[in-house]
Amino acid sequence: MMQSMTRERRNPLLWLLLCTVIFVAFGSDLERTSPDGMANFKAVYYGARCLLQHHDPYNESEFLRVYQAEGGTFPSDSTWSATFRRSVLICVNLPTSLFLIAPFAMLAWGPAHLLWMSLIVGSLIFSALLIWSLARKDAHGVSLFLTCLLLANGELLLAGGNLAGISISLCVVAVWCFLEGKFWAAGVLCLAISLALKPHDAGLVWLFFLLAGGAYRKRALQTLVVTVALSLPAAFSVTQISPHWMSELHTNLATTSATGDISDPGPTSMSAGSFPMIIDLQTVISVFRDDPRIYNPVTYLLCVALMGLWAFTTLRSSISPKRDWLALAAIAPLTILVTYHRSYDARLLLLTVPACAILWAEGGRTRWLALGVNTLAILFTADIPLAFFFHLTSNYHWDPASLSGKMLTVLLLRPAPLILLAIALFYLWVYMRFVFNRASIGGSQRTERVPIVTARASS
Repeated sequence: MMQSMTRERRNPLLWLLLCTVIFVAFGSDLERTSPDGMANFKAVYYGARCLLQHHDPYNESEFLRVYQAEGGTFPSDSTWSATFRRSVLICVNLPTSLFLIAPFAMLAWGPAHLLWMSLIVGSLIFSALLIWSLARKDAHGVSLFLTCLLLANGELLLAGGNLAGISISLCVVAVWCFLEGKFWAAGVLCLAISLALKPHDAGLVWLFFLLAGGAYRKRALQTLVVTVALSLPAAFSVTQISPHWMSELHTNLATTSATGDISDPGPTSMSAGSFPMIIDLQTVISVFRDDPRIYNPVTYLLCVALMGLWAFTTLRSSISPKRDWLALAAIAPLTILVTYHRSYDARLLLLTVPACAILWAEGGRTRWLALGVNTLAILFTADIPLAFFFHLTSNYHWDPASLSGKMLTVLLLRPAPLILLAIALFYLWVYMRFVFNRASIGGSQRTERVPIVTARASS
C-alpha cells in the first residue's frame, strides 16, 4: 500500500520533470541557434537601456543608436534581419514594462538574458504545478495529461524571452492565491505585475474578480491600486525623457500593425506562416477580407457579445469553486481571441485545466467534450505539434483566391483561432447552464467563499 502511494506521487512528478526537460532543452537550443533568439526580450531590455541612458526608446533612430553602441547585432540573412528590425527596434512596450525590466537592464546582456530565461522557466513550472495540484484532486490523469502538454510546448516562449512567460505565470499564481484564499497579498502583487507587463493577457482575468463580488472584488480593487502605484512612477520617468511617448507609441503600434508588417494579422503579414503565429480571431476573418475596417469590427462584435454573456452570467452567479473555474475557463480563450496575441500567449489555457478536471469527475458526455476541446486547443497552439502539422501540410497547394482555397487556408494554416473559439463557446455554454440551472433551484443566493478542499470534504 505504501509503495502504491509512493508510486502515485512519484510518477506524476517524473512526467512533469520530463516535460520540463523537453521545454528547457528545446527552448534553450532554439534560443542559441535561431537568428532572432531572445528577440522579444531584446526589445524590452534595450528599451529599458535607452531610458537608463536618457534616450527615447520610442524613437527608432535613438533606439538603434543605443542598440549598436551596446554591441547589438543583426541576423546575417536579409529576410530574418528585416523581421528582426521590426520586432526589436520599434518599441511597442508600455512604460510599465520598461520600468519593471530596468533592474535586468542594469546588467550586461549575458547575465541579464540568462537570468530572464531562468525566471521564465521557474515561474512557468511553478504556475503549472499549482494548477496541477488543484486539478488532480478531481481528475488525476486528465489534469496531468493537460498540464504536461502545456508545459512541454513552451519552447518559443523561452527562445524569444517574451514578457508573456512572466505575465501569464504571475496571473496563474494570483488566481491560485485568490481562489484558495491563501497568500492574498502575494496574489495581489503578482496580478498587479502581470497587468503592468501585459494588460491584454491578464486584464479579463482581473475583470472576473471585479465582477465576482465579495472578497474577490476587494482583491481586484487592491490589485488596481498596486497597478496604479507601479504605473505612475513608470509614466513619470518616461515622460521626463520622452514627453511625447504616447503619440510615439501609438505611431509604432500603427506601423507594426500596418498591412504586410510584422503584427498584421492578414495573409500578407511578415509573420504569416512563421512561428510564433498570431492567433487572434482577426487572422481568420482577414483571409476572407484583408481589411482592418472589416476584420477588426467583426472580431470585436463577436467577442464583446460573448464577453457580455459571460459578464452577465458572472454578475448573476453565486460564489463556488466550480463557478470560479468555469468562468475562468471561458474567459481565458476569449482573452487570446479578441486582440493581438501569438501562440506563446496560449499558455493562459492553464486556467482551463481545473474546469476540465471538474467536468471529467462529474462524468457523462460533457466530460469527453471538455477533454476533446481542451486537448485540441492546446495542440493547435503548441509549438511542437504546430510545427509538425505545418510540415505535413506544406506540400499541399490550393488557390488562395477561391472560396474553397480560403477555407483550406483557415483550416490548415490558421486552425488555432477556430479551436480557441470552440473552447470559449463550450465553456461559456457549460458556465451559463451551471449558473442558471443552479439559480432555478434556489441556488442564486451568494455564499461565503470556502477553500476548494474544504468544500469537497464537507459534501
